[in-house]
Amino acid sequence: MINTLLLLLNLWIAPTPATSIYDFKFRTLDGKEVKLSKFKGKKILIVNTASKCGYTPQYEDLEKLHKQYGKNVVVIGFPAGNFKEQELGSSSEIKAFCTEKYGVTFLMSEKTSVKGDDINPLFAYLIAQDNPDFKGDIKWNFEKFLINEKGQLVHRYRSPVKPLDAAITQNL
Repeated sequence: MINTLLLLLNLWIAPTPATSIYDFKFRTLDGKEVKLSKFKGKKILIVNTASKCGYTPQYEDLEKLHKQYGKNVVVIGFPAGNFKEQELGSSSEIKAFCTEKYGVTFLMSEKTSVKGDDINPLFAYLIAQDNPDFKGDIKWNFEKFLINEKGQLVHRYRSPVKPLDAAITQNL
């Protein structure tokens, strides 16, 4: 009887596994909750970012992409310190850096983890998704995930692929 009750309790409180990108939400650098379901019908470009990385200048092109293609695609940066701790400490430090140095106006998440035991569930979901490119762990900062209007991962790009590269823009 006790085992049955424990099983039922576990089923009741255990989170339901995500079946779609739209099952996820995040907090912005300002602490506001954003549900990805808000972007149904639009493409989403998800990028794990860092402020002290050789690829950090990609913020400039991410902002240009946001301004040029913003009607068709939502750009979301997810700052992460997983690779040589190349991300600043607090949300306010990250926000100040991104806005002052690169004029970032696209959505930015609070600092998160994109690999390891504490991986953000969104990124655990993304790295497991089939797509024509590759799947598996994120190798470095500024990897990009392109989600289509139906919420499906359609392309994944490694760090050296710049945001305005034709490999990305031809799919917007």
